Amino acid sequence: MNGLAAISAYRSVNNQSAVVDSNPHQLVLMLIDGAIEKTAAALGYLRGGEIAEKGRLISRSIAIVDSLRASLDHEAGGELAANLGRLYDYMCGRLLEANMRNDPEGLNEVIALLKELREAWSAIPQDARGAPRGHGRDDRLAVVAQ
Repeated sequence: MNGLAAISAYRSVNNQSAVVDSNPHQLVLMLIDGAIEKTAAALGYLRGGEIAEKGRLISRSIAIVDSLRASLDHEAGGELAANLGRLYDYMCGRLLEANMRNDPEGLNEVIALLKELREAWSAIPQDARGAPRGHGRDDRLAVVAQ
């Protein structure tokens, strides 16, 4: 096993362990972090002229944001879930547009929105964050931001 393969295998196991031990709040943070990471990397590849890799990373970011949207509980979340759904739809649209037009401003906008969302999500009080997965909680957020 070469060095890169070993690092990749380690990250995969580490991510899987983090997901198993996480509550829904932590999983959302992991997904947001993954979307920020993929979008920022795509921006770097765009600036470097590596268009194929930029497109691959934007597709992964869209998939992560779409997972966030799909995990919303509209029944329990009401207006907040609806607003987040619209925000996630907007971000996916901007990512798609930025990909098609090689638009760094669209990527920067989505990164800024994700960072703002992460900040708000991190500010949720500890007692409102929920139990770890498998402890009576809905496990819809079983997607890893790899």
